[in-house]
Amino acid sequence: MQAALLDGILESLRIGFGFLWTAAWAIIMGLVITSLVQVYVSKDRMAQLLGEENPSGLVKATAFGAASSGCSFGAVAIGKGLFKKGAHAVNVLAFMFASTNLIVELGLMIFILLGWEFLVAELLGGVILIAVMALLVHLTLPENLFDQVRQELNERDHDRGITEDPTCGMEGKDEYSLTTDGGETLKFCSQGCMETYQQEIASSGGWRDELLSWGGWYKLGNQYRKEWSMIWKDVVAGFLVSGFVIVFVPQWMWNALFLQGDGVLVSAENAVVGVSIAVISFVGSMGNVPFAVALWGGGISFAGVIAFVYADLITIPVLNVYRKYYGWEVMLYILGIFFVTMAFTGFLMEELFTILGIVPDLAGGQTAREQTYFELNYTFYLNLVAFVLSGFLLYVYRRGLGAPGQYRDPVCGMRTDDSGPSITHDGETYYFCSNQCKRSFEEHPTEFAGSQEQTSDVRSSQGHEHH
Repeated sequence: MQAALLDGILESLRIGFGFLWTAAWAIIMGLVITSLVQVYVSKDRMAQLLGEENPSGLVKATAFGAASSGCSFGAVAIGKGLFKKGAHAVNVLAFMFASTNLIVELGLMIFILLGWEFLVAELLGGVILIAVMALLVHLTLPENLFDQVRQELNERDHDRGITEDPTCGMEGKDEYSLTTDGGETLKFCSQGCMETYQQEIASSGGWRDELLSWGGWYKLGNQYRKEWSMIWKDVVAGFLVSGFVIVFVPQWMWNALFLQGDGVLVSAENAVVGVSIAVISFVGSMGNVPFAVALWGGGISFAGVIAFVYADLITIPVLNVYRKYYGWEVMLYILGIFFVTMAFTGFLMEELFTILGIVPDLAGGQTAREQTYFELNYTFYLNLVAFVLSGFLLYVYRRGLGAPGQYRDPVCGMRTDDSGPSITHDGETYYFCSNQCKRSFEEHPTEFAGSQEQTSDVRSSQGHEHH
């Protein structure tokens, strides 16, 4: 008995880590792309653009969301900041859904672990879901509900001294605050975001110029580290849980949960149960993709798997965040709207794919227990490239925070000391992180002169840097 249990645990770990190994390069490459977009695509006017309930606002909310982070809790926190500043409720919901379901890294994971049919259903269904959700909100939204909640939320956060991080929109913390030259106190969610802000006020020039300097790569490395810090627990938990579910959940349990066979009733029941499992699974963000593999292997229908993957924004921990932010009434409203639209869209995708004849065949291919994961194949080489890139970004990030920091490069904002390249202009000495930045200064000295003194005068409220 003990030997069988140990074998089961080892097999669960083999499958879980095998899934993680298979998808590692996709997660890393996706997060690098997301970080590039986060750093170099301006979102200054996002809340202003999302203030109207119209097709244009909905499209912009979807686009902004797809270009944002993939963490469920991060999406909810940023959504709260947008909502406080005036974004319409339906646009906030669309933004949150797109930022957890239409992002690059999630799409790559779905393609690798589940197949192209699931990826097409995720993307096409995601757009349909947002449209259906907007229609439902338009038809059912209680008059003035969200306006009243917005006012109460602003008043409560003001009384508590809660402010949003100006770089990412998440909740700022007292220990990461600084005072600008104009006397305004800004709060940031982390040391990394505060560093990013200080760089942004120092740097100028396009993204091409910045990526030729250490400062530009530091911004990318800093954002990449932040993205990982938000999702790594969900990712690891999702992969490990999926391995244990595949090995230890008996087939009769799946058969009891999900109706078997074909037909509209089976698809509808599987879609509803798929969303229900997501609510109680406690696995959100990208961690629910390997869990979806376990469900697919257990016999849940195409509709159920798609609906399950959609539903990372209504897990119990995320619902609790809604309750804290907006109260019980709004939390239950969001749960109802998302539950109905997610189950309906999952059902709709299966019916559509059945008509087109492209519903994947569950019987085809190897099962998770039959697969060999660690081989010298294209996955190995892609992971090798991804790990090297990840290591480089981490090195650049550490190089940036590790510098003494008494000066900031006037071109890119990178922290630097007096051992690097330098130049004297109008009687003042400027220090640079690289010769590229020095050349940029020499070409346009009037554009950058004076900015080093301003940024070196910015001090965090605690008087020292957190590492």
